[in-house]
Amino acid sequence: MDLLPLRVEHAAEMALVLGDPVLHEFIGGAPLTAGALRERYARLAAGSPDPAVVWCNWVLRLRGDGALVGTVQATVTPARDTAELAWVIGTPWQGRGFATEAARAVTAWLADLPVGLLIAHVHPDHHASAAVAAACGFAPTPHREDGEIRWQHRPTAPPGTGA
Repeated sequence: MDLLPLRVEHAAEMALVLGDPVLHEFIGGAPLTAGALRERYARLAAGSPDPAVVWCNWVLRLRGDGALVGTVQATVTPARDTAELAWVIGTPWQGRGFATEAARAVTAWLADLPVGLLIAHVHPDHHASAAVAAACGFAPTPHREDGEIRWQHRPTAPPGTGA
């Protein structure tokens, strides 16, 4: 699988990938049309309006058939030494390890920057997403935000950073 920087041109295919209403049971909202997703992707591609925050968004493409299967994102706040991660895999591709592969890649990339604290928010009943977080080294905390459990991971500092 390849992680490709999110582009507006991905909207039409991603509308199909993210179009199953069941997918939104834990993440909220409803499926967006290709047009609405195109507008959303244009905003995301333009970057955060807050210069202290960096938005990193990727689509996940299978190497074999080139199909897009989901997204992974990180919202990085360098001044706070934190990044918040999220992942979504289209219903037909769930259960194949794609979310774990993508989240591990982004977790490793963030650790290499380095970012000191990684955060993910997981619905308490979303066991598959909790398994992804655990596989990436995150642990649940007592903190709740909008009904979701805050998971955290403090990556080991790369050699030579002095941390």
